[in-house]
Amino acid sequence: MTDSNDSTIIDIQDLCFSYGNPVNTLQEISLTIKKGEQIALVGHNGSGKSTLVKHLNGLLKPSSGSVLIKGLPTAKSRTARLAGIVALLFQNPDDQICKRTVSAEVAFGPLNLGYSTDKTKALVQKALSSFNLQKYENVNPHDLGYSQRKRLAIASIIAMDTPVIVLDEPTAGLDPQEIRMLESVLNGLKEEKKTVVIISHDMDFIAENTTRAICLSDGRKVFDGDILDFFPQQELLENCGLLCPQIVRLCEHFKLHPRKLTPENFISELTTI
Repeated sequence: MTDSNDSTIIDIQDLCFSYGNPVNTLQEISLTIKKGEQIALVGHNGSGKSTLVKHLNGLLKPSSGSVLIKGLPTAKSRTARLAGIVALLFQNPDDQICKRTVSAEVAFGPLNLGYSTDKTKALVQKALSSFNLQKYENVNPHDLGYSQRKRLAIASIIAMDTPVIVLDEPTAGLDPQEIRMLESVLNGLKEEKKTVVIISHDMDFIAENTTRAICLSDGRKVFDGDILDFFPQQELLENCGLLCPQIVRLCEHFKLHPRKLTPENFISELTTI
């Protein structure tokens, strides 16, 4: 059933999609996402996750069913218009980077969305600072290491200042310190009531940084609910090739209820035993 609440920002109903094969890659997917939600989109490789999120900004169009972004039907909307609502990070930063300097790369999105020079400059500086990239402003992105290019790609997405941010495997190639940078940015997006959808196989990262899980298997939605209700689904996790987060296993060992899936909360709970 369609959620008519004004806070609904993504509304997908009976979505099917095929790349031209007899079997649909996505099969009858229905879901709604509200403003400010932090969503984990999970499932085994080939389950349809990347295909699904490419429908959110019009890179792909439904074979049948509908996708509405802030009320706009993606099937009838230009990708350029949808890009002002949904910013999408690709898995491989080299598929995204196209400019000759780091600063130009981060400015590319805001400028194409029609932001003023002053606003673009502020967004670029904030994004570069958030990912510790200021000293590389005039460097060619292809002269950076992989993790630096990954941070640059994420920074360029964040700088677009869209209501919805979709991150496809954002932690891949990042070290622990870089992941903490990303988590700090995600906390800021949460405070700004941005909607964030994260595709990841890193269940520890998912546990700490999202509140709702949507799980796909063979192009179908097989779970949609609170993240705390997702991880106890051992058979589902195994079938989807997902590992239970360490923090959940620790809570189970000490018979604690994981009210919030963070190490700090676990320690607080543990000291009350």
